Amino acid sequence: MKSVTIPHRVALAAIFCASLLVPALGQAQSNPDILERSFCVFDPVGANGPLFAITKTFQPVALKQGIKLDLRAYTDEKVAAEDFKAGQCDAVLLTGTRAREFNKFTGSLEAMGAVPGEAEMRLLYNTLAQPKARPLLIDGPYEVAGVFPGGAIYLHTRDRSIDSVEKLQGKRIATLDYDKASVRMVRHVGASVVGSNSANFAGKFNNGSVDLAYAPAVAYTPLELYKGVEPNGAVVKYALGYMNFQIIIHRDRFPDEAAQMMRNESVKRLDEAYEIIAQAEAGIPDDVWMTLPREDTAEYDKMLRKVRLSLLEDGVYDERAIKLMKAIRCRVDGARAECAS
Repeated sequence: MKSVTIPHRVALAAIFCASLLVPALGQAQSNPDILERSFCVFDPVGANGPLFAITKTFQPVALKQGIKLDLRAYTDEKVAAEDFKAGQCDAVLLTGTRAREFNKFTGSLEAMGAVPGEAEMRLLYNTLAQPKARPLLIDGPYEVAGVFPGGAIYLHTRDRSIDSVEKLQGKRIATLDYDKASVRMVRHVGASVVGSNSANFAGKFNNGSVDLAYAPAVAYTPLELYKGVEPNGAVVKYALGYMNFQIIIHRDRFPDEAAQMMRNESVKRLDEAYEIIAQAEAGIPDDVWMTLPREDTAEYDKMLRKVRLSLLEDGVYDERAIKLMKAIRCRVDGARAECAS
């Protein structure tokens, strides 16, 4: 049953990703000549993966609108980012964490605990899609041409008795070793950092090399995280952060209006994105979810705020992004303790 749902969910995600890029660039291209541009696509499976396969079906659609897309599959997100930085790709699709090196502002949108839920995230994306927000999305030669949600990031544990911050001490956690924020959080709770990346963290969790891992619900079935969770584990229903994907372009290789059109398209497709996320979360069995008591949730809130502020002080996060997300949290829920100050 689980294997049947994998292609469907990944296909939906692929269609969503590709649909952001193609219509916007097609509309932006007024020159009748063909505009050839490369687009680096990260797919853990590579060129034979479902994400890349579905994205390929959009090449003829793009061509009809004057754009010849050269799609390149990458199984290693780091390599995709490095090739883009070296100018070997005109556009790239990256996770928000990896995108931080190209735009510190949007790279701060995944700050731990900064976006509690869907209402806040929708407001954030709508705000960033406004033309007046464009200066925040430009960093030197790069521009963030689209940001869309990947869903809340949850702790996955092989042992559901690990149900509090204190019980994380000494546990092995698969940690994105290139992400200072994740490393800081794991060390803050006294857990052990097990260096990982987007291609191997699931395997480490599933085979027992680590006790815990963190990921959005959309990764649960495709990456077979249920193999690590079953039979004694759980997915902790508490959002450590909110994952996003970002399309980044070399500004001088696209029409000036292309990025804004892509952002407009991404906002129009928020409902589609949240449908994918909702389906993924509904696909995790009820008995696998673990809801924390209110007092434990409060402890997680305090921990994430402390780590978030320390990272801000160290310059890892962009202060403007942190302030914007606080304003949005308070707009959605003015009763939050932080909104009194």
